[in-house]
Order: sequence, then structure tokens, then C-alpha cells
Amino acid sequence: MKFFSRLIRMIHINFVLIRYNLDEIIFESPWFYPLRFLSYFNPWYWLLKNKLSRGERIRLALIDLGPIFIKAGQVISTRRDLIPDDIAVELEKLQDRVPPFETRIAKKMIEEALQKKIPEVFLEFMDQPLASASIAQVHAGILHDGRHVAIKILRPDIQKIIERDVDLLETLAKLVDNYSKEGRRFKPKEMVAEIKETLFNELDLMREGANASQLKRNFKHSPLLYVPEIIWEYCNKKILMMERIEGIPVHSIQELKSSGFNMKNLAERGVEIFFTQVFRDSFFHADMHPGNIFVSKDNLENPQFIAVDFGIVGSLNTKDQRYLAENMLAFIKRDYQRVAELHISSGWLPPDTRIDQFEGAIRAVSEPIFERPLKEISFGQLLLRLFQTARHFNINIQPQLILLQKTLLNIEGVGRQLYPDLDLWKTASPFLEKWLKKQVGAKAFLRRIRENLPYWSEKFPEIPGLIHDVLANQRRMQEDQFFKKRVTLISHKKRYFLWGFLSAVVIGFIIIKLFSITF
Repeated sequence: MKFFSRLIRMIHINFVLIRYNLDEIIFESPWFYPLRFLSYFNPWYWLLKNKLSRGERIRLALIDLGPIFIKAGQVISTRRDLIPDDIAVELEKLQDRVPPFETRIAKKMIEEALQKKIPEVFLEFMDQPLASASIAQVHAGILHDGRHVAIKILRPDIQKIIERDVDLLETLAKLVDNYSKEGRRFKPKEMVAEIKETLFNELDLMREGANASQLKRNFKHSPLLYVPEIIWEYCNKKILMMERIEGIPVHSIQELKSSGFNMKNLAERGVEIFFTQVFRDSFFHADMHPGNIFVSKDNLENPQFIAVDFGIVGSLNTKDQRYLAENMLAFIKRDYQRVAELHISSGWLPPDTRIDQFEGAIRAVSEPIFERPLKEISFGQLLLRLFQTARHFNINIQPQLILLQKTLLNIEGVGRQLYPDLDLWKTASPFLEKWLKKQVGAKAFLRRIRENLPYWSEKFPEIPGLIHDVLANQRRMQEDQFFKKRVTLISHKKRYFLWGFLSAVVIGFIIIKLFSITF
């Protein structure tokens, strides 16, 4: 049964590929290459030829293939280190808007998840969805205590659909890797593995709720960012209920301007939120595209952002943070040798990499960018070019840095839409320098001592016993070694005596024989 369902799905996928003139993917296989001429009989070949770019055709094909492929396209769009820019730009346009499923099904799923009828939970429940995406859809409601809430509900049977399509994607990835030279360059197996991990993480709405709670704690009482409160008593893996927020979508530029917002402050605050998440908290919202960001109407001069959808987050350890901060500052100063040294010392590049060669490659990428005015230079694009260049030197790029690069591109894009003259470098430099100063010097040393003091004080009474154990073990080892040496020496002496005795017997026997022959 599984074989036939997979076969039917494969036929449908091939039809969509042919429809969008992507049949070269099929005909690249050695099995079908002799039939390549058939593409000229494809009516869509002539209809779409020279009308749509390959990126546009791929994007439209993914939309036709359904919600899981749309989500896969979104994930792939973040891997600009693996796919060409023209395809990445088109895949970023996937809005993840799909037709909603029926409200009666949504209500039934809520009742099954909460073991309560809708009127028992809600004073009012809105039948029209607020949003509908590939994994879930969102409805609004009012609880009996008057709280306005948003309820996120996983799509029915989404687990089975994802498992089926991921299984198919893995099969396709193997075929592309084995038979397509062009496709192999994009590391299809690696991409599918990343899509699989992202999709299965998003199926657990409790994980998303935990991400939201952590982010809310990090920005508690902050004038920069507001995170809706999670209402945990009405949450499980399939249902997530949170406070409903009111705000202007950040992509509604004209509405923001006409409302009287200070657009320069708004753009700069967006950048500040990003660097605060990365360097202060080491925990960042990794899906901050315009559809997930709103602006509160409460303060026009110093606006506050509101974030939603916390299914994808990223985190950096201190090593990653230092790597990023020092690289950015080195780029600002155009110290390419320092950039090369940082890559090797951080372990991202093999230790035998020639610094001068890598430095030259970075300079070739960076100098044309720096010839532009600072306000036109993209941090995200520079980071992307750096990753692409380093890939030729066998860099091992960590997934969290790819997520960060994608988030930085989103924040930059939003910031420049809000305020085209945004100088991100000027906004970021003081933040980076301040963070680095906190990590080095006497103050940083004392801070680390202060942070570790409770742990050390807890362990201090155990130190004499530990010292005694170490010394006792050392003495025991020395005694064991002495005993082993004596045993070895005695065994050697016994062995030498035995060999000497046997040798004497043999020699004596030979001499007796010789004397007996002579006489």
C-alpha cells in the first residue's frame, strides 16, 4: 500500500515538474536522458520558455505540490550557502498561505485536545481563521474571564502527511545525489535532513510555547519587544493558546507612516532587538519575516515591536558569539587577516589552511561591497558571501550560524523598508564593542569569579576529601607499579633460570654424546 501511494505521489510530482518546465530534473537521470528530446513535445515548454525564470518556476511548482513543499521551500531559501541567489530570492517569496481547513474540524480538534466543549472554554469563538499556514491555522476567541486569545491548531493528519512527503523527499534527494551532477552541488540529502528536523520540531506546539515563554522572560518590561503570554492550561502538543495581540503589520509601511511613527527609531530598534537577542541572551527568534512582526500603537516616538510564531529559534554559545562579534568588527575595520585568523582559531577551518590564501579570497569578496556607501552595505549579504567563500576552503558552517544569517537578512530587509537610510553598521558597532569589552579584561574576570563563586563555595568542603582521594589513588598506583615491577623482575629471573637450566642440560647431553662417540 505504501509503495502504491508513493508511486501515485511520484507521478503527481513529475506532472508538476513537467508543467513548470522543470523536466530537465527528470531527464538528467541516466535512465531518462535518452528521452530528453521529449521535453520539446511538452506544451508548457513553449508556453513558459523565456517567460519565467527557473526560480519563479520552482516557486510555483512548490505551491502546486502543497503545504509541505511550500514549507520545504522556505527552509531551503535560508541555505544561501548551498543554492544560487536567484532561486533563494524566489523561494523567500513563499508566503506560507494555504487554504484553511473547515472550522468544524478545528473545533472538534480543540474539544478532543482539551476534553471540553467549545462553550465551556470560550465565551466567543471566531469561525473565520486569523491565519492559515502549512502546518497550522489560527482562530481568535474570548475566554469566560474576558481574555482575548489566539488559538493555534495543527492541521488534521499533518503528522502522516509530513512523514509521507519527507519519506518521498528523502527518496528524491538520493536520486538527485546519485544521478544529477547539477543537483548534487546543492547537497540534497543535507537539505532534506534540515527540512525534516524543522518540520518535526514545529509539530510540537508545546515546544513553540516554551520558546515564546523564554523570549518573553528575556524581554520582560522591555520597551523594545513585546511577546504574547502563553496560556498554559489550554495548551498541548496540538493546541497552543496565547494572548491575542493588536498591532500594525510591519510590512504595512504606508499605514505606519500615516499613523505618525518615528520610522528611523523603529528601524534602529529592530536592529537593537536582533543584537540584544544574539549577544545578551544567546537566544533569538529565527523566523522574523515581516508576517511575524507587528508594531504596537501605544508609542509613536519610541515604538515597540510585537513578535509572534516561535516555532523556530536559534542559540549561540560564547564561542559562536565571539566569532561573530570579532568578525563583524574586523570587517568594519577591513582587517581581512584578522578575519582569516579568527576562522582558523575558532575551528571553522582546517588548521592547515593558508591564512594568506583565505585572506585574499575574503578581500576579493569584500572590497567591491565596501566601495558602496555604508547605508547600502548589507551585513547579512556580507555574512552570506563570507560563508560561500569559506565553503571552498572546507569550512564547517554550523546550523545556528545559518539561522542567524537568515534572521539578519530578514531584520535588515525590514529595517531598510522602514527607513531606507538606515546605517546598520553605525547602529551595530557600539553594541559589538560593548559586548566584547564585557568578555575581556579585569571586569570580565571578576564577573566570572562572581558567577562561579556559589558553585565553588558549595564544592569547597569537599576539596580536602578530594585531595585525600587523589593522593591515596596516586600512592596506590605507585604501590601497584612497584609490585608489578617486582613480579615482572621475579618472573624474568625465573624465566632466565629455566632457560639456563635447559640450556645446560642440552649442552651437557651433547657433550656426553660426543664423548661416547669418541671413546
